[in-house]
Amino acid sequence: MILCKYEMPKQQITIERGLKSNSPNIIWSQISEVDRLEQWMADSIQEQGGTLVFTWGNGYRNKETRSAKIIKVVKHKLIRFQWLDEEDPEAYFEFKMEKSDVTDDYILVITDFAAPDDIDTLKSLWNDDLDRLRLSSGL
Repeated sequence: MILCKYEMPKQQITIERGLKSNSPNIIWSQISEVDRLEQWMADSIQEQGGTLVFTWGNGYRNKETRSAKIIKVVKHKLIRFQWLDEEDPEAYFEFKMEKSDVTDDYILVITDFAAPDDIDTLKSLWNDDLDRLRLSSGL
């Protein structure tokens, strides 16, 4: 049996980034509040009845919109989302706060899932988002 790209199982990826803060409240707001997420993750994020609508790009060209629901929240620890159009029921993306034993600052751990051919692209997108997080918040 030959599997097509869309039938291949997604692989979990993890990206870690040290943050310049030891305040759980500041970091939590950046990963859980719509207006803060919008500063670094998408061009626009709207909350519509428990669903978050993420939009990238402007105008009619190169515009992408995806909707996600929050499926797990542990305040000051993690928030997990699942895309509504996700075909893999096990796939999600998650922001997790971990405390560094060395620096006493927090580390943001992002977990996501991608098809094998898309892993490098997805990692690059998340790293760009994390760079925007640092620029917009100083973290």
